[in-house]
This record gives sequence, C-alpha cells and structure tokens, in this order.
Amino acid sequence: MTAPAPALPPSLRGPLGLIALLATLVVGAIGALYAGHGEPGRVDRWFVDPTADSVRSPWRGIALATDFLGEPAGAALLAVAAVAGCLLWRRPRGAVLVVASAALAVGAATLLKHLVGRTIHGAGNLSYPSGHTAFFTALAVAAALLVAGRLGLGRGAGLLLVLATALVAGAAMGWAQVALGAHYPTDVLGGWCVALALVPAVAWLLDGVADRMTPRSTDSRQEEPA
Repeated sequence: MTAPAPALPPSLRGPLGLIALLATLVVGAIGALYAGHGEPGRVDRWFVDPTADSVRSPWRGIALATDFLGEPAGAALLAVAAVAGCLLWRRPRGAVLVVASAALAVGAATLLKHLVGRTIHGAGNLSYPSGHTAFFTALAVAAALLVAGRLGLGRGAGLLLVLATALVAGAAMGWAQVALGAHYPTDVLGGWCVALALVPAVAWLLDGVADRMTPRSTDSRQEEPA
C-alpha cells in the first residue's frame, strides 16, 4: 500500500521552518510595539491613512467581496471547497491540514487581539493581528503545500510557489482590510505572519502524528509448520 503523501514536502521543511520562526518573531515584535495603542503608527502612515474608509466604486465592491471571504459564511464556503478538492485529489492529509490551519490561524489571531489590545475606531474594535488576513493566507499556504507535494516540486520551485501564493493571498485580503478601514497595515502584516508561522508547524505536526499512527508494512506470511 502506498504511504499517504506528507502535508509538508520534505524538501520544504528546512526553509519553511526558518520562515515560520522569523514570522513568529515579527508577530511578537509588532504586537509588543503597538500593544494597547489606538492610533496608526509611523509605518502605517507610510502607506495610507488607515483611519479613512475612502475606497470608491468599483474598488469598494471588490474590497467588500474579498472581505466576505474572511467572514464566517465566506470562510466556510472556501474551507468546504478546499476540503472537497483535497478529497477529490485523494489527499486526506491535505484536507486535515486545510481545516486545522484555517481554524488555528483564526484562533491565534483572536487570542492575540485580546493579548495585544490594539484598537481601531474605538476601544471595542481590537485590530492586531488581522484575522481575515491570517485565515485567507493560511488557506492559501495549505493549498500551495498540497500542490507542491502533488507536483513533486523541488526546494526552489516549491518554496517559490508557497511564498508567491502567500504573498498574493495576503496582499489581496490585506488591501481589502485597509481599504475598508478595518485594519492598519501593520495589523495585516501581523496576520500574514501568523499564517506563515502556523501552517508549516501544523503540517509538520500532522505528518508526525499521522506517521506514528500508520502501521509499518510487514510481511504477513507466516511460516508453514514442518
């Protein structure tokens, strides 16, 4: 019997492990810098006035549609579609990775929001890190890992695919969040890094648990008595 494909391709374990570590440090550094703040920082002001909800049609419609993909209903639709794709592709471990990565990214972002206490538009609106960005990027990275493994990509091509996918997904959702005035740019960066920190770790743990639970192939033939 063929062993199930790993969630984290072996060639990417080292590079993505290092990226996950760096992303964790970035999440912590930004959180410490803006803990308890309710105003945009200097870095935020370099890009845009994050307190202004000034995007106009047709871009506002695009931003709202993108934002919907991070809302509960849209996120559920995306997750179901991703899981169905994994199962049709005969990658059950990939399906588990998608669900676990998305759930943990949202959970981690929610926990960090309460720990950091950064706000936007009033004390009740916790903003760091962006949960929408964390979710959308996590889903994209999990899918990219599945494709890289399925296509048998080497370290260079596989890493390029994963990082490019993460960048596109994070930029798209991050732009929508900032354009709609829901988050500061540094909130978006924090959410992006949450996904980069979590997904490789989840994939590595999933492979370890699954491999321990999979029985080793043995020769079932028994010797005939003399």
